[in-house]
Amino acid sequence: MSPSIEARNLTRRFGAFTALDHLNLKVEGSKCVGFLGPNGAGKTTTLKMFTDLIFPSEGEAFINGISVQADRKQALASCGVLIETPEIYGSLTPREALDMVGGLRGMDAPEIRERTDRVLDEVRMTEWADHKIGRFSKGMKQRVNIASTLLSDPMVLLLDEPSTGLDPRGVAEVRDIIRGLKSENRLVFFSSHLLSEVVDVCDEVALLNHGKLLFYDTLANVTGRFLAGATEVSVEFLEPVPDDLARGSIAALPGVQTWTRQDPQRLTLTIAGGPAAKARVLEGLVALHKGLVAFKESRSALEEVYLSQVTDGESA
Repeated sequence: MSPSIEARNLTRRFGAFTALDHLNLKVEGSKCVGFLGPNGAGKTTTLKMFTDLIFPSEGEAFINGISVQADRKQALASCGVLIETPEIYGSLTPREALDMVGGLRGMDAPEIRERTDRVLDEVRMTEWADHKIGRFSKGMKQRVNIASTLLSDPMVLLLDEPSTGLDPRGVAEVRDIIRGLKSENRLVFFSSHLLSEVVDVCDEVALLNHGKLLFYDTLANVTGRFLAGATEVSVEFLEPVPDDLARGSIAALPGVQTWTRQDPQRLTLTIAGGPAAKARVLEGLVALHKGLVAFKESRSALEEVYLSQVTDGESA
């Protein structure tokens, strides 16, 4: 069976305020999907309804075709969940903590021992298996949290902003782990407000704003669909670029609309026509034989989509 999650008209109101507004979303297959949106967009509210931590005002959530609201135990049996930032008893070791989690899930002792070794290796915590968690960094604790979600070998992983509050090293470690999970037969669905995180590890993205789903698609389709217009590209050369070269050969490249100078060796080009136009401009710059050393978008494509679609305002 292919893993799946689905929201059908999923809605949550808090008094007169609507935190999630008739969300319809179906995600199927082994992949990593980023649930993207600004703080307060409704991402955590959605995940809490998928895990029955709060009840929907309308609609239903399904995991592997089973209604969470109708049969919570069966729906969540094949699901690993990490909502917000749970605390672990500092006096326990990772091995002891996972033994407790396995017992709560009804796993037998031999299975817990076998799975504990496997998941601690998966999150790169084997050498710390018998050390007290209270002495761990935030990143190490989060790796133990992720190990706890993997203990029962779930088909679906729901992660709520798993790298929030971590230092750069911890963020990199968590992203590497999530990236590695994609090789398993799992559906990884995680919320984030960090564009770089989604671009780095996800196959698909769903964007939520003010409780409404704006789109769900592959990263390539999203950027192709919304960025038919111009994008800014920063280019750098080994040596200073004369103004006559910039005004002449570079400005004349098909697709280049404008150019501005950042410093003697770097220019910013505005290119219209999408990815194909950028490819042609890159080929043209290389053909000038002026020592092109960098060609990169001033902002990521997903960032441009995000900024064009997400509006200001309060949401929860």
